Amino acid sequence: MFKNRHLVTIGLAVSLLSMHAAAQNAVIVNGKPIPKAQLDKLVQKFGQPDNPQVRDKAREMLVTRELILQEADKRGVTQNESVREQLEQSRVGILVAAVFEDYVEKEGVTEAELKAAYESVKTQNTGKEYRVEHILVEKESDAKAIIAQLKAGGNFEEIAKAKIAKAKSKDPGSALNGEDLGYVSDKSLVPGFSKAMVQLKNGQVTDKPVKTQFGWHIIKMIDSRDTKAPSFEEMKAQLKQMIASDQNWQKAKFSEMMQKLRAKAKTQ
Repeated sequence: MFKNRHLVTIGLAVSLLSMHAAAQNAVIVNGKPIPKAQLDKLVQKFGQPDNPQVRDKAREMLVTRELILQEADKRGVTQNESVREQLEQSRVGILVAAVFEDYVEKEGVTEAELKAAYESVKTQNTGKEYRVEHILVEKESDAKAIIAQLKAGGNFEEIAKAKIAKAKSKDPGSALNGEDLGYVSDKSLVPGFSKAMVQLKNGQVTDKPVKTQFGWHIIKMIDSRDTKAPSFEEMKAQLKQMIASDQNWQKAKFSEMMQKLRAKAKTQ
């Protein structure tokens, strides 16, 4: 009786261990277990909400990969010299990229480079912003007619929103917003528009139609304000990313890294 109880206990323990092992695996392919941790990591890489459908997709990808790896071993292709050379080249390529990425992260972008980039960006982000409304029409005669209405006491906003003005407007994006462009920099607009805009005072409307490649504009200045660039510390991470993404900079820095490595190396 004791022996039977002992066998039952052993059987239960084995069963529990099997259940625990199964819980740790995402799937078993031809006897080869794929850990659940691999499935969790792949699901995270998808960048999608974790749900059964996403997990099924990730599990299927793991199964496909494992079947290919097993078939490669079965066919002996991993022993093929050409395949081994390609695998080694891929390995070296990945390591080169990883080493350079680590170099850039830790010592690639200098403080001087960051400050120089900041001065350039700061210059571009300082100055003035203008809040303007405009009416855009196809013909100069239509623009002149609208200006005449305004000089006769017409209301710019009412004219801009009027059915006739919207029918003539070629700028549906701003028409939906009552022709209000919001706050914009003169550098972000076409030259002809910018030149006329910056000469206006608050509440003033252009007394002549303004020609651009888009048509004829009547511009009204609503407000203007000084702009201030973010601080160096606020932009530091963004500047580092901007510099490191420049291909010419990358080539120069990779050459610099290799020169440092060669200078420290002992070759015979």
